[in-house]
Amino acid sequence: MFVQWFLAATHLLAFAMALSAVLARGKALRSLVDTEPSAVRRVLIADTVWGISALVLVVTGGLRAFGGYEKGSDYYLHQPLFHVKMTLLVLILLLELAPMIRLIKWRIALAHGTKVDVHRAGLFARISHVQALLVVLMMIAASGMARGVGLG
Repeated sequence: MFVQWFLAATHLLAFAMALSAVLARGKALRSLVDTEPSAVRRVLIADTVWGISALVLVVTGGLRAFGGYEKGSDYYLHQPLFHVKMTLLVLILLLELAPMIRLIKWRIALAHGTKVDVHRAGLFARISHVQALLVVLMMIAASGMARGVGLG
């Protein structure tokens, strides 16, 4: 019982952390007007928290759905809202590809003391805000799933 409780609580906290981190990244990107290292670092810190929270969500969610700690994989695989949640996750991951690649380049540039190319920061801010909306939709799907909504 303790493991299920721990995984559920960690999963919920990771949703909160993910939402706040991706919103913070979007805000930091939107306010980025120059390549001042401290401003770029704010973006990268929020991005790191976003990445860690996403990893925690995937690991705890995977354990809960397929690790035998919750209702079992049969329940999840036949739950329509689980498929909605996984579709939203795939969309978030696809949207993350371009910002992730660019922000890795920013990290490398900062490490080498070279100029950071911030011309796509506005686009990545918009992507972050769309991802935040998708995280909220995932939370809504998760709460319905936990209550058996959609099982007929």
